[in-house]
Amino acid sequence: MTREVHTNHEHANGYRKGPVLLRRDQVPEETTDARLLAPEQDTSWLHMDPWRVMRIQAEFVEGFGALADLGPAISVFGSARLKPGEPEYELAEEIGGRLVRAGFAVVTGGGPGVMEAANKGACEADGTSVGLGIELPFEQGMNQWVDLGVNFRYFFARKTMFVKYSQGFVVLPGGFGTMDELFEALTLVQTQKVSSFPIVLVGSEYWGGLVEWLRTTMVERGTISPADLDLLPVVDTAEEAVDAVLTGMAHLAHEKEAQAAAVEEAGGAPE
Repeated sequence: MTREVHTNHEHANGYRKGPVLLRRDQVPEETTDARLLAPEQDTSWLHMDPWRVMRIQAEFVEGFGALADLGPAISVFGSARLKPGEPEYELAEEIGGRLVRAGFAVVTGGGPGVMEAANKGACEADGTSVGLGIELPFEQGMNQWVDLGVNFRYFFARKTMFVKYSQGFVVLPGGFGTMDELFEALTLVQTQKVSSFPIVLVGSEYWGGLVEWLRTTMVERGTISPADLDLLPVVDTAEEAVDAVLTGMAHLAHEKEAQAAAVEEAGGAPE
């Protein structure tokens, strides 16, 4: 079978398979995730999975090594489809700059749209601009405003980096990928699998319907608690977004201090 050679924009920046860059007829028809999760495979997978484990381990090692000295950082999520000049793009750019001026590095998925805008704002504010890319069927490449970029084959390795090296999430309008990152973070915080960190939704017109559905359906049915909605403040401006992050971090720091004081007063942590 002859593979179609893509000469248009969809592969102009190449396809990244981990650290390897591929173009034209070298681009595979499946992602690494797709091959891993394929339901029907022959018995050769018995011999392949040990190598996959090593590759997965390598992704964690590379990510930890690249980001170990990053310092305080905030991850910004949002649609790859929004263009320069659109309100959300301009808003993300302002948020990136304000986060840098507040003392944070800015971490995104490294792609176009909202991610590019936040990286641009961070870069132009002379801050650290980080992109965590992912192998996709139609690779869009790391945007030009990323100063520190790491590409991943596996979503779960990439998600670990976002959570491990971010002190908060700022979430602008986006699609399924944005929703995935949002609810992954909410689940980790709600179940106390990680220390709480602020998650801020930007755009009341976009997110208002979702929050209202959570309130009128999930809370009403008892599948989440009313207090869970407090994990999702909704704001509309860049200034409000950064203020909400700082307020959330200060509140969490105060809670930790109070818990530490209570433990000390009780005679130390229980065995």
